[in-house]
Amino acid sequence: MSLIGQRTKSDFIEWEKLQSLTQKLERDGDWKFCTLITVSMFSGLRIGDLLTIRWNDLLGKDHLEIIEKKTGKTRKILINQQLRETIGRISTKLPGIEPTDFIFLNRWNTKPISPQFVNWKLKFLMKKYEVVKDTTKIKSHSIRKSFGRRVWENSERSEKGLIMLNEIFNHTSIKTTKIYLGIREKELFDVYQNL
Repeated sequence: MSLIGQRTKSDFIEWEKLQSLTQKLERDGDWKFCTLITVSMFSGLRIGDLLTIRWNDLLGKDHLEIIEKKTGKTRKILINQQLRETIGRISTKLPGIEPTDFIFLNRWNTKPISPQFVNWKLKFLMKKYEVVKDTTKIKSHSIRKSFGRRVWENSERSEKGLIMLNEIFNHTSIKTTKIYLGIREKELFDVYQNL
């Protein structure tokens, strides 16, 4: 755990491992975190924006439209088939949900869970399901970075992929996006590895 005010760097989680984790969470009845991780990995939203989503923002919709807290910009996100199916399936397993309810309510159903709780629970889940060896760098931001890595890899690690991510993440430059995804460091290490 970091000290107050101290900045720590989060790692990304391999896409296949995240997908496997969501399947296990759904199997084991942890629908809240199955949904949280699935929505996060398919939207790339920051945790503060993710926690403000309500059921009626996703159910029966093709797009999620959200005003980002950090940038104040409106972001429109396509809800792909896999996300739509997961949301539909899980919503039927939860009794008494109202369309205007926040999806990620605390245990008292009074307000959304906190980012700190999400970070704690993610570390717990990563350890319980043996997703990663070192959980110290796993935070909610790890899933956003996983989204970024997936987009970049699906674009064959191209400059075009980085440009798209730069726009999605609202970064100031491609260099910032590379640093954010840990690409620059890996490229430098590859130089030494290939000597």
